[in-house]
Amino acid sequence: MQGQNNSPAGATVVSSGATAPAATRRSSRLSTGQWLFQNVVWIWLVALIIIFGVLNPFFFTVSNFQNVILQSTVLGLLALAVSLPLMVAEIDLSIASNMGFSAAVGALLSTRMGVPAAVGVPVGILVSTAIGFFNGLCVTRLKMVSLIETLAMMIILQGALLATTQGNTISDMSDGYIWIGQYTIGNWPVMPVVFVIALIGMAFLLRRTVLGRKLYATGGNVLAANSAGIRVGRVKIIAFTISGLLSGIAGYLLAAWQMAITSDQGEGFLLYAIAAPIIGGVSVFGGRGGTAGILGGVLLLTVIHVGLAITSVPSFYVQMIGGILIFVAVAVDAVRVKFVSR
Repeated sequence: MQGQNNSPAGATVVSSGATAPAATRRSSRLSTGQWLFQNVVWIWLVALIIIFGVLNPFFFTVSNFQNVILQSTVLGLLALAVSLPLMVAEIDLSIASNMGFSAAVGALLSTRMGVPAAVGVPVGILVSTAIGFFNGLCVTRLKMVSLIETLAMMIILQGALLATTQGNTISDMSDGYIWIGQYTIGNWPVMPVVFVIALIGMAFLLRRTVLGRKLYATGGNVLAANSAGIRVGRVKIIAFTISGLLSGIAGYLLAAWQMAITSDQGEGFLLYAIAAPIIGGVSVFGGRGGTAGILGGVLLLTVIHVGLAITSVPSFYVQMIGGILIFVAVAVDAVRVKFVSR
């Protein structure tokens, strides 16, 4: 009897010993897979930098690096702007049009009406902030679908910009208006500092404030957030309002950098502004995302744009690749959600 009892016990020990390493290996594979999915944007970025650098050594020069960070500034601010509605499971398609229209308002005040740039610029940004606030009211109070409401607002603002500029380019801007887009310290542009400040501010908002936790909670599960006492409508209005504020700042910086405002200002940015945060891990379903991923997405798209340009790829291929990237980003996001939830 004693020998019979020892055999099952020994079998149990062997089975347990065989199962433990298997479970450890599975856990290790899951951890590796999660790390890859969470950092895929940085892996893509490093790979593309190496590829473009091999194709054209000019890519590794200081002047090209300065070009990359300059182009990242406006796109980065717009990516932060679109991220906030995404985090509460909404979307704002009007950010690029809002950027162009608000910049035109500030420029016209400063150039045609004799208002000092110190007044005209804040007024333009205030207009964009008010438009964002209005979008939030429509989505929360009137229960309008954000996709359709902001699409309508985008068309309205495109028409308003065309009417404001009368189809002409505004180029007679004062030095006080364009200084931040042209000023350098030791040949290094000052304008990207604004994006760095906005990025740090967004990181602090999301990770260190009650509002940040409410943004994540609202996007993660709106019913649970509402049951927990979070005023979901107010949180969404704040998200749209800050989105409008960031769009206005981006519009001013773009106008100061280009020293001009065209009748279709900013229209080419929407595609990439949506793609950047999604590629960086901001979920289209809400409740997830962070500033590190957004920065990675912005740098990735900027590197693609600059890299394709210096390797003489036709511009229409660049637009096509941008569309493909959005498709791939949404697919990766869906797989990421499924994988991480295991």
